[in-house]
Parts: sequence; C-alpha cells; structure tokens
Amino acid sequence: MIGFRNVSKDRDPSRVRRLACAAVTVPLAAGALLAGGAGTAGAAPGAGPTAVVSMGDSYISGEAGRWKGNSLTNTGSRNGTDRGWISGSTYDPGKVYGATAGGCHRSDSAEVHSAGAVADVAVNLACSGATSDNVFRAANGGVSYRGEAPQADQLAAVAASHDVKVIALSIGGNDLGFADIIKSCAYDFILWNSYCYDDQQYAVDQKIDAVMGKVGKSVDEVRAVMRTAGYADSSYRIVLQSYPSPIPRGAENRYTQSDWSRLNTGGCPFWNLDSDWARDSLVPQIANRIKGVAAAKGVQFLDLRDMLQGREVCAKTSKQVSSTVPASGRTSEWARWIDNNESQGLIQESMHPNHYGQLAAGRCLALAVAQPANSASGCRNTVGGDHTGMFLTPAP
Repeated sequence: MIGFRNVSKDRDPSRVRRLACAAVTVPLAAGALLAGGAGTAGAAPGAGPTAVVSMGDSYISGEAGRWKGNSLTNTGSRNGTDRGWISGSTYDPGKVYGATAGGCHRSDSAEVHSAGAVADVAVNLACSGATSDNVFRAANGGVSYRGEAPQADQLAAVAASHDVKVIALSIGGNDLGFADIIKSCAYDFILWNSYCYDDQQYAVDQKIDAVMGKVGKSVDEVRAVMRTAGYADSSYRIVLQSYPSPIPRGAENRYTQSDWSRLNTGGCPFWNLDSDWARDSLVPQIANRIKGVAAAKGVQFLDLRDMLQGREVCAKTSKQVSSTVPASGRTSEWARWIDNNESQGLIQESMHPNHYGQLAAGRCLALAVAQPANSASGCRNTVGGDHTGMFLTPAP
C-alpha cells in the first residue's frame, strides 16, 4: 500500500515508528553524471563543446523523475506512472537514474536535460541530499558525498574540457533541514494532533542567516573554479534558483483534513494551517532570501516558488492517475507523494518534482537563459497545460 494508508485512525504508535524508521527522508537531490560525451580534454575556455551544468541538491539533480504522477495501483506499471517498470513485477530504477539509482538520483529528465538546446552538452553534478559543504572545493572546506568529490572540484574538470555557458545552482534546502521540517509536520498530523508551523518557523529563523551565508559561499566557490580555469565572469552565467512548494494551500487541497484521506489516499499528511504556512510563508521566505543572495553576488535568479501551483500533491486542480485517468502532464500531479512504506520506489523521492515537474523546471531554465544574465524572474505554469506552457514573470 502506498503513502500512509496502513495507519489506523487510532494513530497506532507502531505505525508511526515505521515513519520514524523511514525518517520521511526527503533529501534534496544532487549528483554527478556527465551526459552528451566527454568533450575535448584540456580544451581552453571556449574551445570545447559548450556545456550547461547543474549543481546542488535533489531539486535539480532529478529526484523523483521516475514517476509520471501518482497512482494507488501498486502493481505492474502502476497505471503508467512508473518509468522504472520492466515487466510483470520487475522494476529497474536505473532506467531513469542510471548508475545513481538509490543515491544521487540524477534522472534522465532532470532540469539540465529537459532544458533543451541550451548547450551542446548537459552535465549534472547535483546529488540528492547534498548540502552547501558538498558544493565547496575540498581545499576550501568542501566535503565529498556519496563517494564523489565535492561538486566544485568536479566542475573544474568540466570547465577544463568544455566551454561552460550556464551553471544552474540549487542549494540551501538541506542546510536548512527541509527534510526534518517535512517529517515534523507529518508527525504532527499523524501522531500528535498538533501543528508544526510555529516551532518550525522558529527553527528556520534561527538558522536561515547562516544557511544563506553558505549559499553565497557556494556561488563564490563556483566563481573561483571558473576564474582559475581561465573564464571571465562575463563569459558564462550562474542561475541561482529557489524551491517550489510540493503541497498546496489548505483550501486548495482536494482531501479534507477531518478524515484520513490526506494520509491514506493522497499521501499529503499535513494540516491546513501547516500547509498554508509552508506555501505562503516558508517557501516565499526561502525564495526571498535566495533572491537577496543572487543580487548580492551579481548572478541571475530563477524563482520557482509558484512553479507547481495547482499541480502539487493533493491539489484540487490535478488528479491521481488510475485505470480511467491516464498519466498526463496536463492533468496529473507534478510532485511525488509521501510513500512511507516504500512500496513504490524510495522515500527519498517524496515531495520532489516528478517527471512532469522536472520537464517544467527544464523549460523554466531555458526561458531564464534567454533573459539577461543579471535578471530575476519567476516561473509559472499555464492552467491545463503541460510543461510547454511554462512562462516567466517578474520575480516577486
């Protein structure tokens, strides 16, 4: 069974312990996959094939790209939502994540791959669960992660063999403890019958200044690598992006909070007040602070806070996939629900943009690259459209 559908109405502690063991780990993705060829070894800046590079965490590495919407059907292709399905009851996540399955989760539809003809080569260095420390150069405090060198050190190799034109960066969410926030809010719905927004807001306020300092240092580390490789700052652009909300506002949730449908059917176990706080306070707070970092560092800002509006898990204007409702970028949810029992994939995929969401993020990046390199834009979807309907607005 998917989500939390086995949790009883008595909030059986043994059920919740399964949630604790799984830890509702929603690590924000990051990893290192070079796609499109090795390029010209040792090429000077501008001499090799052009490249667009993604760095950071799971919201840009491609986490949850295995899934085309959410379906309660737990067998076979799960009504066409499971891109890792082989046949019968055989599944291979490697079809989507390649060698990073179970780790960095760099999917084939990750933002950098879905952006289209931005450059000759797309290089995904982002990794699920990465923090800012995993971006910094090892010589400047960087830490290896999942058996890979810090991402800035990996970037140095790419910069030497390619003509890097765009570096898209998504970082800070794991430093802020986004997975723990999700876990706490789910606990408060399932077990404690209380709200999470007040104590979680306090925790965010205590940490956010230091986190934004690390986001800024991440930008500095990227700049340092590129300068060492001989690139002028004006020869490429850094696109620093914020995070979308995977859950809707309380009033926009198609399941009432008075029963267990949000938990057992929708996979979105959050109270209205907590949902409203996440959508209208937490996500904007993070976005506004990242926008400030981008302005201070002189890099481009891509605001994704509204990217999933109406396409979130449990949103009234989207539908779960079933035998009569096919998977579709026009009607399906664009984010992965919480699958606590891991009966469909891994928990780390929960609360991330799925295949459709990643196609949308890729389109947003392509649109942003067409704007001035010091611009700040928001990206939204068109109601009833697929990823091709994404459009830019002035950043809030």
